[in-house]
Amino acid sequence: MTLTATPDEVKLAFGYADTPNFPPRYNIAPTQPLAIVRQVQGRRRFGLVRWGLIPAWVKDPAAFTLLVNARAETAAEKPSFRGPMRHHRCLVPASGFYEWRRHDGSRQAFFIRPKQGGLVAFAGLFETWSDPAGGEIDTGLILTVPANRTVSAVHDRMPAVLAPELFDAWLDTAHVDSRAASRLLQPAPEDQFELIPVSARVNTFANDDAAVQAPVEDRGAPPPAAPRKAASRPDDGQFDLFG
Repeated sequence: MTLTATPDEVKLAFGYADTPNFPPRYNIAPTQPLAIVRQVQGRRRFGLVRWGLIPAWVKDPAAFTLLVNARAETAAEKPSFRGPMRHHRCLVPASGFYEWRRHDGSRQAFFIRPKQGGLVAFAGLFETWSDPAGGEIDTGLILTVPANRTVSAVHDRMPAVLAPELFDAWLDTAHVDSRAASRLLQPAPEDQFELIPVSARVNTFANDDAAVQAPVEDRGAPPPAAPRKAASRPDDGQFDLFG
């Protein structure tokens, strides 16, 4: 995903109390720092977490699957996500995200951004994991929903996008339970995003510069395919970036 807005623009859009300073990020990858906005004692606060949630009950993170996303439809019931859905919901500020269309063994990358520019808020979860020695690490993930018609040309899932009028309800874990919060997560409006084909430079996370978003010629859309049968997955295994 990407967050290229200025700190002042992000603060204005999300209304948190802090004044962080951070550079534009054009190619944020799993395991890297992820900006979040959470509610603490009734106030929105800015924070950074590692992208890849570690549930509090995990004994050995090195042996645990990296959880970069969770399906909104089932997150309230899954063991890895039940606690965060009840107590640790957050917003993830974003300027857009990347997804890959797969066809005949090749992959075409797309930068998916708001048509009108500006920021969007992905629905996220965070958790604090503590090691036996008392060290702590804050981690987080992004919730996904079925893709709208625009994004489905590339992938069948997309991040759950929250409109500003839903921020308070999503963050209010004291009064809005996890099932009610789940109902807030719907596919984005059809006209919210546009798809920009970009080069394979985005595949290398070290390429964190504006050039990764430069448009390229689309190598060609595949013909319409029959509906795909859902593959069986481990309980919390989700390995497409926004699958």
